[in-house]
Amino acid sequence: MSVSKIDLLNKRFTKRMFGYSRLEVDQFLLEVAEAMGAMADNQKELRKKVKRLESAVSEYRKRDETLRDTLMSTQKMVDDLKVQASREAQIIMDEARSKAESTVQKGHHRLAQIHEEIEALKRQRSQFEIQLKSLLDSHLKMLDYNDPEMEKIEEMESKLTYLKKAE
Repeated sequence: MSVSKIDLLNKRFTKRMFGYSRLEVDQFLLEVAEAMGAMADNQKELRKKVKRLESAVSEYRKRDETLRDTLMSTQKMVDDLKVQASREAQIIMDEARSKAESTVQKGHHRLAQIHEEIEALKRQRSQFEIQLKSLLDSHLKMLDYNDPEMEKIEEMESKLTYLKKAE
């Protein structure tokens, strides 16, 4: 049973010879005790729920930080690979030019090898970019998936704020 402040203020007991009716007072005290016990249990459950939700929020923040770190390190790796690939391509082309000057036949052979290596590097870079885009898309989907849970958490926090104001 729910007993409000107004119920308590407006409660009137039957007057008897030596005061109020003992049976009515005892019965009302029992109702008030049950209502207060239920509210205490409810408050305890709400506090446990708040702790669980705070823990979940903390976990999501840690995951978000980990994802950001992963994205940053991935971007750095991509940049490093581009620079390295560019350097390697330049070195290979310089070698090809010097060998081409010594003999035409060796130069043509080496030039063909360089083109194959460049194409292989381009294919590797394209494959890596596709894999990276796929990884980033999956991470973004994971982040988007958590949005409904965050809305529930915010809704519960606003309800908790309302309950605290009501106290």
